[in-house]
Parts: sequence; structure tokens; C-alpha cells
Amino acid sequence: MDQAAIERLHERAFGPGRFARTAFRLREGVPPDPALSFAAHVGTFLVGSVKVTPVAAGGHTALMLGPLTVDPAFEGRGIGAALMNRSIEAARAAGHDLVMLIGDAPYYARFGFKVIPPGQLILPGPADPSRFLALELVEGVLAQRRGAVSPLRATPRA
Repeated sequence: MDQAAIERLHERAFGPGRFARTAFRLREGVPPDPALSFAAHVGTFLVGSVKVTPVAAGGHTALMLGPLTVDPAFEGRGIGAALMNRSIEAARAAGHDLVMLIGDAPYYARFGFKVIPPGQLILPGPADPSRFLALELVEGVLAQRRGAVSPLRATPRA
């Protein structure tokens, strides 16, 4: 993926405040997984991207999806949904069991994301608990995860 073009897309979509967000803190210094992160193009123009970064969640590896970005001029055309579906299916095929994100629950519910019970998993900064969501790729795995969510700089136990 063209990281410079993706950064320009993030700037257009989210502005400079994106660096202060809790989700950014989880991704800082940890590269996204290239097998789970995708870009969408119209011709040679980048119109969307999704990144997925491994994190530690309650002492186990999980995935943090985001940002999901669509160029404002191309919103409402199914690009975001296509990127989400491709990323989720790649994570499932690779044997991952839990995908989390911070986002709009009504939008992400269509992909199977649900609100994480408040206090079960603790983010490294402020976030609206109603926007901290998870998708179980293995049924029942979320109930087994408790504790801190942190950048994956060391390998936690499986």
C-alpha cells in the first residue's frame, strides 16, 4: 500500500486531531498487518483504506481495526463496507479470534460488532464506552478477555 497516499487520505478525512485519539495511541509505533489491511482505488486514485493492527487485549493477541477511511467525495458508495468485509474475512481466514474498534455502533453493527461491556477491556486513554466495539471471530472469545488493551510491542501469550 502507498502509505503516503493513505496518510493524505487520513488528513483529508480526519484532520490533525486524529493523533490525539485513543485508537491512534494503540497503533503508534506498531505497523498494521499488511495481510489484513487494504486500499480501494478508482483508477489510480486512492478512495479508501482500512488498517488492522495487532494489539494485546487482556493478555492475548487481538486485532484493532481502524482507521476505516473513505475519501469524502466517494462516501455512500459501499467502499467502506467492501473494505470492512474484506478485512474481516482475511482476519477470519488467518485464524484470528477477536477484532475490536472504536466507532459508530449503528454503522458497525451490520458487520456483527457489538459494544464491549464497560470495564471489561480498558483502553489506554479516553473513549466513549458506547463506541468501543468487538466482533468475535470465534464465538465466546470476548467473555474470556479482561484487562488492559495496549500496543503489541511484545508477544503476549496466545
